[in-house]
Amino acid sequence: MVLRRRQEKPADDRDEKDDNSNANIQQVQAHLDALERRLDNIDSMVTAVAERVMSRPMVINVTCPHCGKNVEIALIGTQKPTR
Repeated sequence: MVLRRRQEKPADDRDEKDDNSNANIQQVQAHLDALERRLDNIDSMVTAVAERVMSRPMVINVTCPHCGKNVEIALIGTQKPTR
């Protein structure tokens, strides 16, 4: 087995690559932070809807796009409905 060292590049080239790498890493971190905020918002919305469904009945009326029939979906939680 033969091991060879890579040729070292001039310092100027290494600095530019380091700057580009740091910029890319910061950009990826910014995207991940934005994604995390969006997922937190979605989680909050889903939790609010689930709490509402559990506290009182919810009825969803949907019209079938193919036959035009109305479909009623009732969601009832484990808690007794209160008035």
